[in-house]
Amino acid sequence: MVALPDQLNKGRDYLHGQLRKERMDYKDYYKVLGVEREATQDDIKRAYRKLARKYHPDVNKEADAETKFKDAGEAYEVLKDPEKRAAYDQLGANWQAGQDFRPPPGWDSGFEFSGGGYTEADQEAFSDFFESLFGQARSGRTRYQGSREFHAPGQDHHARIEIALKDAYEGATRQIGLHAPQVDPAGHVTVKDRTIKVTIPKGILPGQHIRLAGQGTPGIGKGRAGDLYLEVAFKPERGFSIDGRDVYMDLPITPWEAALGGKVKAPTPSGSVELKIPPNARSGQKLRLKGRGLPAKPAGDLYAVLQIVTPPADTPEAREIYEKMARELDFNPRSKSGG
Repeated sequence: MVALPDQLNKGRDYLHGQLRKERMDYKDYYKVLGVEREATQDDIKRAYRKLARKYHPDVNKEADAETKFKDAGEAYEVLKDPEKRAAYDQLGANWQAGQDFRPPPGWDSGFEFSGGGYTEADQEAFSDFFESLFGQARSGRTRYQGSREFHAPGQDHHARIEIALKDAYEGATRQIGLHAPQVDPAGHVTVKDRTIKVTIPKGILPGQHIRLAGQGTPGIGKGRAGDLYLEVAFKPERGFSIDGRDVYMDLPITPWEAALGGKVKAPTPSGSVELKIPPNARSGQKLRLKGRGLPAKPAGDLYAVLQIVTPPADTPEAREIYEKMARELDFNPRSKSGG
């Protein structure tokens, strides 16, 4: 007999009314089977079969064997079914076995179950805790059987990616390779590679995230897929460092450019610029280019850090120039330190 919609509503209202009145003991189905919450479906099946053989009333005559056999069957009924297991996990892992329990309001929001919760097992063998979550209302005269499909959203995924500094300056679209660990049917961890197309927004900073909607775990039924969050880091680039939106760039200059000053062309992440070197510049001195850092409102600044590079004395001509400088220039860089 198929229940009519009004009968379903009455049964559901009765169930919720009973739950508001009565509390019950929480059952940790993972603990009953002796498995971790991350156990594979095969792990769960093996654990149940082991307990079923151990506590079957025809084999084990201990006083509590029948109770343990029924508890194992109830736990297996939930955890072997991905739909029921996902809904049960929604309650969280903070409850302890035997703890006074009442399903939180709206605990099953967004979940629609296919069937009333019983398959081959004897529905009379299951506890009130099970029925409060998955079963039929026990009204003495009335039972109702749900026939809803199950829907649940997929999980969000997180990954860290590296981008070029130039991409943060200009924005870009890139193909990014990801490696996703997954469990195969045998319960072993494998890695699945995939390539995704990512739009990198202009002005993004290290540590910020790019959200790709629907790129996480697929949902169950009509549940939406989870999202993929990509944490951005910059690829190491020699001579560049980042501090907030400010960018620091090493700028090599010659000894005569440092001494005499002048204009030099400097390649920056946003293109070449002409910089004016002041006379008697020193190594480590910073030249600020306002607003030439990472884009934003306001943008960061770009600092050119001067690095004086000495030419090698690897030819007779070069050596002669250095010898002339040593003779004619009265200069001792260690004089202030007593050298």
